Amino acid sequence: MSDAILCRIEDGLAHLTFNRPASLNAMDFEMGALWRDLAHRVTSDASVGAILVDAAGPAFCAGGDVIAMATSGAGGSAVAEMAGVIHDGIRALVESDKPVVAAVQGAVAGGGLGLMLTADYIVAADTARFVSRYANIGLTPDLGVSTLLPAAVGQRRALQLLLQDVMIDAPTALDWGLVTEVVPAAEVAGRAHAVARFWLDNATAAFGQAKRLVRTGAHRPFAENLADEAATIGRAFDTEEAAPRVAAFAAASRKTRA
Repeated sequence: MSDAILCRIEDGLAHLTFNRPASLNAMDFEMGALWRDLAHRVTSDASVGAILVDAAGPAFCAGGDVIAMATSGAGGSAVAEMAGVIHDGIRALVESDKPVVAAVQGAVAGGGLGLMLTADYIVAADTARFVSRYANIGLTPDLGVSTLLPAAVGQRRALQLLLQDVMIDAPTALDWGLVTEVVPAAEVAGRAHAVARFWLDNATAAFGQAKRLVRTGAHRPFAENLADEAATIGRAFDTEEAAPRVAAFAAASRKTRA
């Protein structure tokens, strides 16, 4: 099996690491297929409660491997097919009931933005940089960028990134809502692990369902979302995970009111 993405599962945490540092972790055809397969593997594994995505080397992800595309002899139909394969993996993560945290360093470019935005919580290094550059080489957004980017930063700012040669730094990305936290580069890995550990040490399933409701709710009728919310909280209420927490909360509330 290719080592373009490393995967290990331990104590409920699935850890995916982009591992093509010499290519700034840009996705070629092989890496794209591996991404899809691993995304389905970790989201369907009942032992997994949370997912962490990070990258080896100086960059998080430079998007699709344009050099590999240009030299492989592949035409547009092959590129479209491979985009569909990667999209399958993105959907598996975004629509799952597993919360995802990303640890982001260095450059995030093109489709790397979409891969980063599959995460529900993004911890970025203060040295990280974010850029589109699709149109600079005559290409158009893929890997969920046309949907996930405006959902994160709003349509106007998404268009600013896509229609101008703009690179934003980590503080700007935080201000725009592109990332969740900015920390010193040396602290990114530890902070991302702490976020995942918080989910796993607490009501893991509830965090996962909250993520699922928000992610899927953006694309459904309001009435359908309300019905899903009602059914989900009803299922949660009687679980072993929720019952003692609800009882403890109620007891503490009674003492406060007394």
